[in-house]
Amino acid sequence: MSTNTKAFGTTAPDASLEQMTIARRDVLAKDIEIEILYCGVCHSDLHTARNDWGGSQYPAVPGHEIVGRVTKVGSDVTKLKVGDLAGVGCMVDSCHTCESCKQDLEQYCLNGFTGTYNGKDKNLGGHTFGGYSEKVVVDEHFVLKIPANLNLAAVAPLLCAGITTWSPLRHWNVGKDSKVAVVGLGGLGHMAIKLAKGLGAHVTLFSRTPDKEKDALELGADAVIISTDDTQMKSVSGKFDLIIDTVPYVHDVNPYVATLNINGTLVLVGYLGGLEPILNTVPMIMGRKTVAGSVIGGIAETQEMLDFCGEHNIVSEIEIIKMQEINEAYERMLKSDVRYRFVIDMNSLKE
Repeated sequence: MSTNTKAFGTTAPDASLEQMTIARRDVLAKDIEIEILYCGVCHSDLHTARNDWGGSQYPAVPGHEIVGRVTKVGSDVTKLKVGDLAGVGCMVDSCHTCESCKQDLEQYCLNGFTGTYNGKDKNLGGHTFGGYSEKVVVDEHFVLKIPANLNLAAVAPLLCAGITTWSPLRHWNVGKDSKVAVVGLGGLGHMAIKLAKGLGAHVTLFSRTPDKEKDALELGADAVIISTDDTQMKSVSGKFDLIIDTVPYVHDVNPYVATLNINGTLVLVGYLGGLEPILNTVPMIMGRKTVAGSVIGGIAETQEMLDFCGEHNIVSEIEIIKMQEINEAYERMLKSDVRYRFVIDMNSLKE
């Protein structure tokens, strides 16, 4: 059983996003229905809409940074009640039984997690639809509690950009004495700075040009290093315990590896694909340095991040747009013309 729901999506890789109607399942025993109030706009939304990665299914309704209010709960739900604030990130299901899921690492489900959009819909068949819509129905395990003291619109990007940077910070035990560097100042990079600083780390931004310095310092960075300046790069040789690389396109990571301390790690969170030029293993071997990758976080870890943000008043820097402005927002995103995340006021979908 399902109900028709107003949404915004696209029917082909080269088509604009426009209003459409999708089906949402009726609430099952363990389900929570959420009226979507705000939805963040992620680069993954654009890539899926335009089939940049291949495998997109149409009609495609993106959106996996969802914040709203609970409107219905199933008979067996204990996590939230009608009227509560709730969030949904990049996942709406997983197998629950593999070793990854048992360790609260649903993002690494060995049988593949179900994406909030473009995933396999186990209930209605076909594929899942994301948060560019009036409402969503999700198993309570994958619904998150939202701290009431935070700016609700600015919370939305925490559910992707926030957890994508929080997860490596926690995995590599960043704390008061840690020296952390961030490569790239965008949606992910600005959250990496805020969260690392919140954990007490000394935080440095790597930037190719000086024009990001003022913003980085205002966001909480302690220093900015111009990565195209050989003298500045040499001044931080062997310094960092962890580097979070948020750059979403192919680039040379070798200069950054040289700035890692012994046992240091550079973790890629923004780029999918092969490295060019080739990774030089000499400094890795001679310093027991690591180049690693990471993707979002499990549900428990995401809730931990939201609770931490509530305690430390950390949210994303956002620009609110109407749903009808999404095509223009995509073009601006491609030009990095946003500081630092678009968030859709979903009330505009009612217009």
